[in-house]
Amino acid sequence: MSLGIVLVSHVPEIPQGLKKLLDQVASDVTITTAGGTNDGEIGTSMEKIMKAFDENDADELLAFYDLGSAKMNLEMAMEMSNKKVHLYDVAFIEGAYTAASLIQADADLDYVEKQLKPLKIK
Repeated sequence: MSLGIVLVSHVPEIPQGLKKLLDQVASDVTITTAGGTNDGEIGTSMEKIMKAFDENDADELLAFYDLGSAKMNLEMAMEMSNKKVHLYDVAFIEGAYTAASLIQADADLDYVEKQLKPLKIK
């Protein structure tokens, strides 16, 4: 089973920049992004999220997001996707970085989730 990462943000450049950072520590991890609305404005797009799910080659996806409405669109996209997607309410950058580096080191999902717990946003 392979694990991949999906990054969702209200600003198109944010997940692209985070992916660029993560690629430095996790070059073997498939990371896809969905940023901004369909017309490039501030917001999120369920279509972009579905595309990020579809374009990610991993068997299971770990999804990270920046703000609450992104979570809402992620949850709707998860219901429509055939892929198994795990959604995390953690600090966006730190959570994605932790997951990517651990997946790169061949950690299993249980271990990744254990390491994400302290980053949970309450």
